Amino acid sequence: MKPYEPRLIDALIERKLRSAGAVVLRGPRAVGKTTSALHHAASSVRLDQRKDLIDAAELTPATLLAGPVPRLVDEWQLAPSIWNSIRAEIDARGLPGQFILTGSAAPIEDKTRHTGAGRMARLTLRPMTLFEQGKTTGQVRFANLFTRGTTVEGMGGADIPAYASLIVKGGWPAWHGLDIAVAMDAIRDYVDNIADVDLRSLEGRSEPIRMAALLKSLARNISTEASLEKLAAESEIPSGSLSTPTVRKYLDQLTRIFVLEELPAWRPHIRSSIRARVKPKWHFVDPSLATAALGVSPDGLLDDLNTMGLLFESMVVRDLRVYADGVDAGVFHYRDSTDLEIDAIVERRDGAWIGVEVKLGGERAVGEAVANLAKLRSRLTETRLAQLASLCVITGGQTSFTRPDGIHVIALTHLRP
Repeated sequence: MKPYEPRLIDALIERKLRSAGAVVLRGPRAVGKTTSALHHAASSVRLDQRKDLIDAAELTPATLLAGPVPRLVDEWQLAPSIWNSIRAEIDARGLPGQFILTGSAAPIEDKTRHTGAGRMARLTLRPMTLFEQGKTTGQVRFANLFTRGTTVEGMGGADIPAYASLIVKGGWPAWHGLDIAVAMDAIRDYVDNIADVDLRSLEGRSEPIRMAALLKSLARNISTEASLEKLAAESEIPSGSLSTPTVRKYLDQLTRIFVLEELPAWRPHIRSSIRARVKPKWHFVDPSLATAALGVSPDGLLDDLNTMGLLFESMVVRDLRVYADGVDAGVFHYRDSTDLEIDAIVERRDGAWIGVEVKLGGERAVGEAVANLAKLRSRLTETRLAQLASLCVITGGQTSFTRPDGIHVIALTHLRP
């Protein structure tokens, strides 16, 4: 048996099992949910293996829930009624760490289903960060960026051609050890099967041709605030383009299978009459889905560095989201009415935050990023500034350092949790 590859979420799973009756582990297909859950479980039942198990989950759930704990109920959404049975069992036992639930799709909301508040802890497993893939030097610790006065330094790491391959290959556990051409085939098959495989259990299934058109439109607009109307207009199908209502419906479906994650807007208090915008940015859970939808190879990215820059930003956001989970933080973006844009804001629950600009490389680009960060700092209230931990430019370069003005320049392959 292949040895278990540790994931950053492991520590969170263990922590939540000590406080909650069940841990609900969510995420897209092929991200490693079952493998990670089995690593923490003492027993398991997998509802996607046999139809009679789904029937038993609905008719005699107690038989499926009996066993050493934590007990894994894999793909629980195939029998949504078991949720209430698990919640009742947690109440009856009165102990934490009883169950782990995994699912690749969020079932439609049901008013008869209890929210699980106070009993269920929800965690999202995303594709592997560069650190989890063994692709970082680890010279810059992410958690330290929340300590004022920290300095960073590092040398070496990936060059731009290597980043192109890392974007295309993605962070999928089953494929990160494969040859690039084989991994690309697997990810393209994944994208081709989203409508037929991942969405088959959802109400109002999408049409594969229309979904493929939207996926390409999203890929072309990755890391942007593209409107529904723009996404619809660029979703080309034989009869013309998609309607805006269809785009909204499909975006909701992609979100429910965890393939698409909106990056919400950050809403700080600003000194002047400048207003913060509230549109989210579009990101796939992994940038490789965008390159697969577009049919782009590493060489293709190197021929179009503008597109590569947007996909590099999306890869940074993927890693930041995983690292942020470990410090009890969320990831946002900022844009205001003057079009000042900051690619990522990572804010902890206690209010401390860091601002991040992302640039593939180049002295001029880094200089523009530094100027944007300085503008942001000049527009915030004293309260918000007091909570500022650090400002950073994350690059595709091979050098990390702290500038005289205190802004960190960090190569992505130097970063670790």
